[in-house]
Amino acid sequence: MLAVIVVGFLVFANLYADVLWFDQLGYLPVLTTQWTAMAVMFFIGFATTGLAIWLSVYLAFRSRPLYQKLNSQLDRYQQVVEPLRRLAMVGIPVLLGLFVGVSTASRWAVALQFVNRTPFGQTDPVFGFDISFFVYELPFYRGVVAYASAIVLIAGLAAIATHYLYGGIRINGREVRITRPARIQIAVTAAVYVALQAVSIWLDQYATLTDDTGIVTGATYTDVNAGIPGRAILAGIAALVAVLFIVTAVIGRWRLPLIGTGLLIVSSLVIGTVYPAIVQRLTVDPNARTAEAEYINRNIEATRAAYGVDDIDVVPYDAVTTASSGALREDAETTASIRILDPALVSDTFSQLERVKQYYQFADHLDVDRYEIDGQTQDTVLAVRELNQAGQNSSSWYNNTLVYTHGFGVVAAYGNKRTVDGQPEFLESGIPSTGELGDFEPRVYFGEKSPTYSIVGGPEGADPIELDYPSGGEESDVNAKTTYAGDGGPVLDNIVKKLVYALKFQSADLLLSDAVTSESQILYDRDPLDRVKKVAPYLTLDSDTYPAVVDGHVVWIVDGYTTTADYPYSSIEQLSSTIADTYTPAPGYPIDDINYIRNSVKATVDAYTGEVTLYAWDTDDPILKTWQKIFPSSLRPASEMSAELTSHVRYPADLFKVQRSILQTYHVTNAGTFYSSEDAWATPDDPTQTNEVAQPPYYLTMQVPGSTSPAFTIYSTYIPRTQAGSDSQSVLTGYLTANADAGEDYGKLTLLTLPSQTTVPGPGQVQNSFNTDTEVANQIALLERGSTTVTRGNLLTLPVGGGLLYVQPVYVRSTGETSYPLLRKVLVAFGDKVAFEDTLDEALDALFEGDSGAPAGDADAEGGDEGTGTDEGTGETPGTDEGTGSDVDSSALKEALADYKKALDDRTAAYADGDLVAAAEADQRMQEAVERAIELAG
Repeated sequence: MLAVIVVGFLVFANLYADVLWFDQLGYLPVLTTQWTAMAVMFFIGFATTGLAIWLSVYLAFRSRPLYQKLNSQLDRYQQVVEPLRRLAMVGIPVLLGLFVGVSTASRWAVALQFVNRTPFGQTDPVFGFDISFFVYELPFYRGVVAYASAIVLIAGLAAIATHYLYGGIRINGREVRITRPARIQIAVTAAVYVALQAVSIWLDQYATLTDDTGIVTGATYTDVNAGIPGRAILAGIAALVAVLFIVTAVIGRWRLPLIGTGLLIVSSLVIGTVYPAIVQRLTVDPNARTAEAEYINRNIEATRAAYGVDDIDVVPYDAVTTASSGALREDAETTASIRILDPALVSDTFSQLERVKQYYQFADHLDVDRYEIDGQTQDTVLAVRELNQAGQNSSSWYNNTLVYTHGFGVVAAYGNKRTVDGQPEFLESGIPSTGELGDFEPRVYFGEKSPTYSIVGGPEGADPIELDYPSGGEESDVNAKTTYAGDGGPVLDNIVKKLVYALKFQSADLLLSDAVTSESQILYDRDPLDRVKKVAPYLTLDSDTYPAVVDGHVVWIVDGYTTTADYPYSSIEQLSSTIADTYTPAPGYPIDDINYIRNSVKATVDAYTGEVTLYAWDTDDPILKTWQKIFPSSLRPASEMSAELTSHVRYPADLFKVQRSILQTYHVTNAGTFYSSEDAWATPDDPTQTNEVAQPPYYLTMQVPGSTSPAFTIYSTYIPRTQAGSDSQSVLTGYLTANADAGEDYGKLTLLTLPSQTTVPGPGQVQNSFNTDTEVANQIALLERGSTTVTRGNLLTLPVGGGLLYVQPVYVRSTGETSYPLLRKVLVAFGDKVAFEDTLDEALDALFEGDSGAPAGDADAEGGDEGTGTDEGTGETPGTDEGTGSDVDSSALKEALADYKKALDDRTAAYADGDLVAAAEADQRMQEAVERAIELAG
């Protein structure tokens, strides 16, 4: 009894904790709807299974021959079973009912979608049904038939066992005798089972439209002309066999249903296997290109529609490969925004310069966003300073749970700038945060690296115990304290709640600590992806959650997809493998096949309060409309998104990767060309990696050929697909972009197709050119001498100057104990020409005959013109103080500038001689000269 009470309370604690969490977040109806649906489905599965099996066993027992003399063996079996008969007649059906009930409860989503189904407004080309039939109805019908077949089969076996045990079925040698009640029950049960198989076979003909075993997904020539008619015939034969079993129940002859069953088996082999194989071999194989053309066209149209690539703009791009003077002049806005900061490499740099304390951390891969600074949109690399409890000096339950509770602030750097010594040029930094992003709540209680749980808040006026931020400098132990004032978790205002969470997190300290008061809140499930997944269980979430400073808050933005694998004729993709690349390892989901996807929801999670807000982004998506019927209060219209939030949403990377994968083959719309795979493409491997992994897409602000203005854009490239084992050909065949800015052109896909007769080098070839170029190799060797290593950053490709420009930042890192990468050089290529210089501006000018046509002052954008002494990021000469007439010591200023120029010349000479010590000493003198000039300028 005590054990039952304990188990019961544990179950209650788990359920009650969910209620508290969802209720605090405002999504309790989501939980109750799920629970209600699961309870109903469980009851249906449990009741139908238990009742069917109990009734079958009960009827078999009731109809047993009362005076039949059995053999001694069965008598012994009866003696063993009889004392347990009553328990078994109830217990076995109940136990099996529980198993089936749990299984049916897990299918609650299928049932709710069926009940609330929304038409797609499109029909399939074979049966003329609305697409919703295949997405909602067919899975539901097939599930019902499968469960019913299993229940009837188990009930039939239970009846046969009971009849045998109690003499209704007797076997003497080769003779089998069956009593009339046993014959009727078994025959009727068999009739029901075979009738269900007839329905299953009938439904199977519709399932051919999502079958993925042919040349393309969907019903092909053999399916339409042999497979589908054959299934209809087999369903009719199965229905006839079911009738014959009913006849047997009436007249008592088994010959007819046995003959019918044999006919069904033979027919399934002939009609279901042999005949389709003959049609395939004699009709399709010799004429496959023409025979399958109609069905390939169906697949192409359905796939492009299901993945949202049917309205893509295809732009022929006759890329030039010769760099000419001034070629980038017309693309000045794009070249001015080229991101030279690699978000995958600078996390360590951010950590060394801006982590401040060991108990903070940044993500391994930072995020790219854009902010309006001084009226100009700037691509930025942004990181959230999250808590790292492993960096504490003293680890205890008190510190881990009550003191170290949150991260603090964000750090952002210009994507297209750097300082003189190669560090990021920050536009937001420090603790407390200062910079260009305005005032915002800096505390991060909910993030990707947050602790499992924290207990925060407390009585008004009480001394704060939460560490807020270090306030006494980097080496000081003086810390500011705070008390959480948000509404981020359930309040622990009674002993029951405390006990519930003590059990949930297996912590007696939660019950015993005086610091846990009736006003304390417990924060858990703090990862933005976890929070969105719980309140929107119907969504597939993008793997890349990104932060933004919006309306005075740090928020995490999460993209949600509605997906299905039941869209007729659409090609099936495995999502986890499709999105895998350098930055995204395959999640390894057990089942994640899809053939339809929409970015239907944009979600935000407030980093301070944990509030989750879901916005219906794609209101035309019928799957989202169905879920809105199921959870009517959980989604807000996208029109309620603030202008600032809208400016930070972007076209999601995982959706773009899926579309990129589809367009590798489905950029071809001619059935004959598609069949022969004459123009199949592939995503190139990341040339900066040693293992074979897809190059990720990159976000950049650029003006795509064919568009009228620059936009925040995500892009990727294509090379020819080669057969396994053959030499790869890394020449560009296509360049895919999507407009990532919210607005009229949001999500607009543009595919630049390169002519096959022109050889434009792809990423692999360009990286090889960088690695083998003699001058580049010599300079890299110099940089790697001594205690430094060189790392090549992301290789960017931009359609500018009538061709394709490649840009790659080069980072140098010390091998000492305290080391972090610094951006020292920039590699660029256009056609077969390569340049390697200190700044992007210098490299472009070297590439394009001394005049790239790119905007002047690129060196200023990278932290100060190293030859003129201009002030970093402004282009103003230190000490000039325009229009003020201030009294500045001009001779001292000139001396500082002369010292700077001399140090620059010395550094250049040192690099040429391979003397890194002298180069470092010259760097130091350059820095001192700049600081002196700035001081003179006031």
